[in-house]
Amino acid sequence: MADGELQAMHAGGVRDVRFNFVKRLVDFTPKDELLEIAGRIAKLSWHVVIYFEAVDLPELWDFFIALPTTVVVDHMGRPDVTKPLDGPEFALFMREHPNVWSKVTCPERLSVAGSPALDGERNAYRDAVQFARSIIEAFPDRVLWGTNWPHFNLKGHMPDDGLLVDFIPHIAVTPVLRRKLLVDNPMRLYWPEVG
Repeated sequence: MADGELQAMHAGGVRDVRFNFVKRLVDFTPKDELLEIAGRIAKLSWHVVIYFEAVDLPELWDFFIALPTTVVVDHMGRPDVTKPLDGPEFALFMREHPNVWSKVTCPERLSVAGSPALDGERNAYRDAVQFARSIIEAFPDRVLWGTNWPHFNLKGHMPDDGLLVDFIPHIAVTPVLRRKLLVDNPMRLYWPEVG
């Protein structure tokens, strides 16, 4: 893609690219190619969204923190919610790095408890709450939220977006944390010129 095309995308509101490392979804892309892309978008102050499975984080961490952009981790790094919150996989994800943000999204893809939040269930996705809450409380200035609509690649059920919104007060338990998650952080990342 030519620089002019990137500029046109920037003018149209694009602010990130996504690197997908989920092996069941994509073919391998050489890391030097991804570094070149990251270098080009860094000039526009875009960020890189990364998607991976938690078990692959040890082999990817050094690459992620070497990127010359802000890095936003999709879906909390897909933690295995059946494993302990203080276990080694999630501990690696929670390692401090000032350039790494997280989207506390997709509890419907992570949860293994009960029904898939259908038929009027309240307080859905309880087994994912502690993971999202831990991220928000540890990194309140580097978290984002979204519903992940239109929910691609889900085969079992279509999530109730209302229940995904109802998830928010369980993971961002104070008005200050909710404002950071829903207003302040997205504005700072996507529209810093407005602030």
